[in-house]
Amino acid sequence: MTLTELYLMLAVGTGVVLISVTAARLATRLGMPVLLAYLGVGLLLGQDGLGLPFDDAALTQALGLAALAVILVEGGLTTAVKDVRPVLAPATVLATLGVLVSVAVTAGAAYLLLDVGWQTALLLGAIVSSTDAAAIFAVLRAVPLPKRLTSLVEAESGLNDAPTFILVLTFSAVGLDAIEPLPLLVAMLFQLAAGGVIGLAIGAAAVWLLRRLTLPTSGLYPIAIVGCGVLAYAVAGLTQTSGFLAAYLAGLVLGNAGLPHRRATRSVAEGLGWIAQIGLFVMLGLLVTPSDLPSSVVPALVVGTALLLVARPASVLVSLLPFRLPLREQVFLSWAGLRGAVPIVLATIPVVAGAPGSEQVFNIVFLLVVVFTVIQAPALPWLARRMRLTPHAVGPDLQVELAPLDAMDADLIHVTVEPDSRLQGVYLPELRLPPPAATTLVVRGPDTFVPDEHTRLRVGDQLVVLTTPRVREATERRLRAVARGGRLAGWFGETGDPERAAPTVRRR
Repeated sequence: MTLTELYLMLAVGTGVVLISVTAARLATRLGMPVLLAYLGVGLLLGQDGLGLPFDDAALTQALGLAALAVILVEGGLTTAVKDVRPVLAPATVLATLGVLVSVAVTAGAAYLLLDVGWQTALLLGAIVSSTDAAAIFAVLRAVPLPKRLTSLVEAESGLNDAPTFILVLTFSAVGLDAIEPLPLLVAMLFQLAAGGVIGLAIGAAAVWLLRRLTLPTSGLYPIAIVGCGVLAYAVAGLTQTSGFLAAYLAGLVLGNAGLPHRRATRSVAEGLGWIAQIGLFVMLGLLVTPSDLPSSVVPALVVGTALLLVARPASVLVSLLPFRLPLREQVFLSWAGLRGAVPIVLATIPVVAGAPGSEQVFNIVFLLVVVFTVIQAPALPWLARRMRLTPHAVGPDLQVELAPLDAMDADLIHVTVEPDSRLQGVYLPELRLPPPAATTLVVRGPDTFVPDEHTRLRVGDQLVVLTTPRVREATERRLRAVARGGRLAGWFGETGDPERAAPTVRRR
């Protein structure tokens, strides 16, 4: 490679990243997962767009699986164990039994309604039964929901990649005559259990080592932590166990261990996750030939409709029956099963393996992901309100963003006063935040100022609240309580519980 070719490659690569970032902003404003923007960039650059030739399914599969490993490690690092622990049992059942139910129903619909054999039908069912963590994180974290429900959906999306990957590998590698259901189920459970043990063990070993190892600069800690998560994925893969589950659990252990430089680690992990997502989605868009897609439109709509209206609700109903979740939450969970990069990457496995009908399967999966993401994602906020899942008088203002300040052992909480919030009109001292928490900055339109006791909050104000980890939860509860009940929230019995709607206040 000459220097000119190197400069050209860097210029084109940087341009693609910048275009993808700009397109992501547009997708966010429309309430869509950013994956659609990245896929669009790939399609624009591809053979039917600007003419960039790319048709290497094997390379796409290898790089795609590596990117998914980074995305899963980042998901584990940014997930709080205290949020996952209460929903671990239902999330695990959804990610295992729910996947099997979804595969069976979707495959049955594909076999009956499309002109395909059982192997192709089962491949379709297995590939599209995995929800996508990146798509779900991007959409649900902007929707004010009960924390338990958000954690359940996110935990399921982090766990269900593993069983679907095993099923897709099996259905792609051998014919149906060679598959025995009971040995397959036992092998799948073993791979999941062993992969989970490897992830937890490597995560715990990494925590032990990093607590005793003093690195020369803080920038090395994020690299070491993310590297340990990817190592868990690689070790599990080498031992023929679930690398996806190992990567997610290793990230979960490392992200909740209280290691030094949490802020730097989270920032680096999120940056690597975004790079992995951009590269993955653009590459998948390049791999697709749009002129080959029209013949797959009807099959994609048929399979996607069966998945959305029959298979996903059935998997949720069967999996959550022992946990007695309210029906409205089950309806929301059924609709919230977004598909994204994972199904498209999984669809490259039968193509590389040369499975019958694999090219058609890939095109169907690609169209299904795009069309049904456009249908499902924008409707989630409306459905949450319709099912009465959005907490009363609490909007995005209490979806707090924590920015850990490691050196000061402090946290920053960012709060926005929404039109339906009763924070408006409240004077700053009336917040009565637990000491030493304090509102340090207010952004009001174009003005930024340090507030005092005469500052009265208005709609649109953005507050920066400085607190400590010890009183952070109490600070969040107090802000939530005032947002629901106003300055006299305590008198009305409002405690700011995130899982409870505001009480009805009778006024005389």
